[in-house]
Amino acid sequence: MERSEAYGFSAAISGAFLLSCLLFSALNREQRAPYMDEAFHVPQAQAYCEGLFQQWDPMITTLPGLYLMSVGIVKPAVWLFGWSGSVVCSTGMLRFINLLFSVGNFYLLYLLLCKIHHKNKTVSGFQRILSTLTLAMFPTLYFFTFLYYTDTGSVFFTLFAYLMCLYGNHKTSALLGFCGFMFRQTNIIWTIFCGGSVVAQKLSEAWKTELQKKKEERISAMKGSFSELIKVLQFLTEYIMSFKNLVTLIVLTWPYIFLVIVFFAFVVINGGIVVGDRSSHEACFHIPQLFYFFSFTLFFSFPHLMTLNKIGNFLQSVRKHLIQYSILIAISLFLVWKFTYVHKYLIGDNRHYTFYVWRKVFQRHDLVKYIFVPAYIFAGWSLADSLKSKSIFWNLIYFVCVFAVTVPQKLLEFRYFILPFLIYRLNIPVPPLSRLLLELTLYVVVNAVTFHLFLNKTFQWPNSEEIQRFMW
Repeated sequence: MERSEAYGFSAAISGAFLLSCLLFSALNREQRAPYMDEAFHVPQAQAYCEGLFQQWDPMITTLPGLYLMSVGIVKPAVWLFGWSGSVVCSTGMLRFINLLFSVGNFYLLYLLLCKIHHKNKTVSGFQRILSTLTLAMFPTLYFFTFLYYTDTGSVFFTLFAYLMCLYGNHKTSALLGFCGFMFRQTNIIWTIFCGGSVVAQKLSEAWKTELQKKKEERISAMKGSFSELIKVLQFLTEYIMSFKNLVTLIVLTWPYIFLVIVFFAFVVINGGIVVGDRSSHEACFHIPQLFYFFSFTLFFSFPHLMTLNKIGNFLQSVRKHLIQYSILIAISLFLVWKFTYVHKYLIGDNRHYTFYVWRKVFQRHDLVKYIFVPAYIFAGWSLADSLKSKSIFWNLIYFVCVFAVTVPQKLLEFRYFILPFLIYRLNIPVPPLSRLLLELTLYVVVNAVTFHLFLNKTFQWPNSEEIQRFMW
């Protein structure tokens, strides 16, 4: 890191932390008591602070990683600063832990951008810093920095695991992946992604050698032709069927394989992936969740995904492959028809934005959910097109993981999209400054509106004196 970039990075992370502290103070003045899921998380953490590790709230569905980490941070701080009384493990103190995680996320995002794009010498230090600042301000993640939820810590350990994977420290990566799993069970998918990216790299090298033997020019580009896909699948089958290749891959990825085995053992012993209240978290084949993620990504990355050039390329692709797109639309319409699920929380809790998205958009008419199918296809195509600089094998493992982490979820919840979005955004080519500034402006505006609604537009339910607030 050059000196000017180091100064710029220090200024950015310090400024972001100062702003976060001001927002943190404002939020805690207005909402002192635990809110929403904090009503479960805060008492559980306080029980752990008191040494009551056998006490467990059956409404909590995640493992106790957040509470154990909180005790591990708060207890030494109590000893160091001599705190006592109500400040120890108070709601504000527990929320502040996520603020510390957010600083770690800022640094990890910067390191990941440097590592992933280190070969691109045209990317300036200012672009890296601005990209980091933008991703650190990603609205869905940034909002939960100020509440005692699992998201910020979950992202921290998953990004840390991904960074160690890129540096080849796979045992450390798997250990960090276990920490992420302790925050949220679905993070096992991103452990599989880390192991899969190692496999994808080996496959890309072997595929390059294969093509050089055949004196073909393109290495692993996604041309979109069906014949090329068949060739890739044939190569993949032949490669995996080789005992020598299989042993090599197992030796490279054994830490991740071991963690996956631990995960399956947990599922068997626990009787499912959910720890507590399973009635509201039943797995299902909710294919439209993938379409919602594409739309979510299109909105928050529109400066990169909705350029005139991309739209033109998409229309040209449609003209060239009209039959294939027609079949894709027909399949998508069928999937929307047969596999759209509506969770009771989605239509029953008017504190979440998804409640209004569903009521104001999707419930206007039965045909609305079908009308959006062409937009879903464009969003998916645009996302895949942005990742064309990655190998076809990397894309394969990424989209399989996105499928696995979104489709089984019955509830439409934007928080489930945070990690797949960040992984996507980190791996696209670093955008030019104009698009980065537009993206940052979008995030700042969305955050400003979000915090304004949460802090100032309160309301009450009938027959209840408790103040309710709008949130993600």
